[in-house]
Parts: sequence; C-alpha cells; structure tokens
Amino acid sequence: MTEPARRPERHHVPHIPPDHDIRRFALSESIRNGLWFIPCVMVLGVSILGWLVAELDEHTVEVPGSFKGNASSAQSLLSTIASSTLAMTTLVLSITIVALQLASQQFSPRVMRTFFRDTGTKVALGIFLSTTVYALLVLRIVIPKGDNRVEYLPALSVTLAFVLMLCSLGAFVYYLNHVAHSIRAVYIMEAVAAETRQAVRHRHVSDDGDPMAGWPTREPDLVIYSEQPPGAIVSIDEDDLVLLAAQQHVAIEVIPHVGDYLPSMVPLAHVWSDDGSRPPTTAAQITRHIGLGHERTMRQDVAFGFRQLVDMAEKALSPAVNDPTTAVQAIDRIHDLLRRIAVMPDPNPVYHDAAGRPRLVIHPHDWDEIIHLAFDEIRRYGAESLQVHRILRVVLDDLDQAVAERPERRAALHQQRALLDRTAARVFVDPEDQARAGVWPMPETEV
Repeated sequence: MTEPARRPERHHVPHIPPDHDIRRFALSESIRNGLWFIPCVMVLGVSILGWLVAELDEHTVEVPGSFKGNASSAQSLLSTIASSTLAMTTLVLSITIVALQLASQQFSPRVMRTFFRDTGTKVALGIFLSTTVYALLVLRIVIPKGDNRVEYLPALSVTLAFVLMLCSLGAFVYYLNHVAHSIRAVYIMEAVAAETRQAVRHRHVSDDGDPMAGWPTREPDLVIYSEQPPGAIVSIDEDDLVLLAAQQHVAIEVIPHVGDYLPSMVPLAHVWSDDGSRPPTTAAQITRHIGLGHERTMRQDVAFGFRQLVDMAEKALSPAVNDPTTAVQAIDRIHDLLRRIAVMPDPNPVYHDAAGRPRLVIHPHDWDEIIHLAFDEIRRYGAESLQVHRILRVVLDDLDQAVAERPERRAALHQQRALLDRTAARVFVDPEDQARAGVWPMPETEV
C-alpha cells in the first residue's frame, strides 16, 4: 500500500510576516474613529450630483412628476428643507453626545470607540448634511420673476431636493431606532466581542515544535531605548521590521506587548547581530515601524477586547449598579473568546525572513495572562453573586474539557477554580448557598 505523502516540516517553510503598515493603520483608525469622513464624502458627492442635475435642467423641457410651482414657491420649499435638515443634524449630534456620556458612565470609557466606529450614525449625519448643502446649492440658482429678470426654475433639481428631504426623514427614523438599540449593553458587548473575534482569527500561530529554535541565546548585543513621545503601542509593522533585520543581518526582539503603554526612554528592543559584532540598528529605524497612540486598539491587541468586556462586567457588579445579569452576559462573550483561543495552537512570537531565518520576536499575551485577565477581577468583584460563581464555574469546566490534551493550559484553569472555591467558601457561610455556588472539596494538590 502506498504510504501517504507527509506534510512538509513547518520550520522548513519560510514564514511570511503580515503587513501592518503603521501609516495606513493610523489613517484607517482616523477614518473609522472619526465622525467626519463619511459625511464629508456624502456632501462632496451630493455637490457633484447637484451640478450634474443643474446642467441637465438646462437641457430638459419637463420631466414627469417634477416640481410644478413657480420660482418663489421653490425658494420657500428649498429654504424649509435646508433649515429643517440642519435642525435634524443638530438634534442628531446632541443625541449622539448624550449616548456617548451614558455609555461612558454605564459601561466603560473604553467602549465609546464602538460609537465612534458606528457606520449608521455617520450615514444618517451625512444624509442630513448632504440634503442641507444640496438645498442651498439649488436655492442659489433659482431666479424668481422680477422687473428686469426672467424667471428660472430648475424643476428637476427642486424635485431631487424634495426626494432628499424624504430620505432625511427616513434616516431620522432609522437613527432614532438605531441609537436606542446601540446603547443597550448586549449590543455594545457583541460589538466588542465581534472585533475581538476578528483579532483572534488573525493571531500569528504555528504548530512548530519549538518556535524559538535558532534564536540567539546569548545576551543581546544592543539594547534600543524608546526616543518617541509616550503612548500606547497600537501597531507593529512585522514585515518591515523583518526586512530591516534581514538587511542589517540582525535579530530584533520587541520587549513590550502590543497595547502596553510605552513611557519615554524605556527599553524598547533587544538586538543581536549575526556575527556577534555591534549592530548598526538605531532607535529611529525601529520606532519608525512601531505605531503609538493615545489609547489601545484591537487590530493586533486581543487582550484589549478582554479588557473591555471585563470592564463592563466590573461596572455591572459595582455596588452603584448591582446588575449581575449584565455581568453574566459579558462573561458569556468572554467564554466564547476563550473557547476559540483554547482550541488554537499557541501564538508564535517569531517571524522569519524569506530564507526562513528567525529575524523578529514580538511577544503575544500567552494563555495564562489571558486567563488571569478574564477571571481575576470578575471573581473578586462578583464574590457575593451566586450567578457569577455559577457561570464562572461553567466556563472553567468547559475550558478544562477543551484543553484536556494540553496539560500546560489546564494548570491556570485549575488555579482559577481553586481560587473560586476558596472565595465561595469564604463568602457563602450557609451550606445551601455553597452548594448553589458549586463549591466542592478540591484535591490537596489543586491549591
């Protein structure tokens, strides 16, 4: 019988580092987090449309269904449309600001980014502004009849302004419904969870036996210190750093994680040369490919998604809110994310050049770090909630089964289960409450 073909060794195949260009990333984040881009594009588009329709009006005698009044009535209609849509724009901005304040106070300041990235709000705002601008542009070319003036009525343009007004009314109804749903806790949690799931899917993973094979074991030949203004690391351009390392015949290890706050003049990277000499690498060459920002993002930072969900659970469990059911909803999303990570290979910190030589190390948050982030604070804030104890135990038991064949991952789960048991035994004095919390005698080895 023919022996099946063996899959080639992973470490013999050069790894292609992803391209996270920090300039494109900064532009993308500015557009996605800003309220200005989509409305500006829509205003520009409707301005061009207004010019085209005005040209068409000069060569068209009449279009069925077009405006039938005179120039004076057209001016009144256009003035009403412009003023009313401008008022709707002001109302939309006011509602948006109130929604942002409520989300910041009720959930977490970090979830405000979900509102800034919401496309529905930007499109509604763009429709209102576009209608206002279009009405003003058409109003400019309407000429009422006078003593020495010939009346000019662009009927098709006025008709289109009325159609845009109807679209604005529809957009206003949509926006009211949309913002009413978007401030619900479950909507915000799902938005954060969806973005985190995408970040989990794009993690750099490998099934190599030893991802650090071939990496220098001696002390680094050079330590690079950050010379940039302080900020959170929001992006690292892996392929450009690998190219830099290959060109200079060095290996680079980035010390902080993506998402860490980087003060000035702290160690940023370790550098090893291939021949042991002093590397020519400078701080400017490395920091050129490391993006800093005022706050974290989830493009390469899986832990930030967990941080937001944990913050929402903590806020719900605070004495001022006292809403454990909302905390359980956040834990459900955390459970889903942990389940996805549990069945994936460990993230690979090493990136190789085209020849397959290791050139770059970026340390991801490992399993134990994510488990502590997901459970420690919720366990302490929800110590007196039976709901929280039960759901945490369900999550831990399920994850323990998911990693049954990975004993190195089970240790962190067993530690969390022992901590949860001790917390329940300390808080719930009544045996019936302890039974509802799921406490059972732990083996002496699981401390």
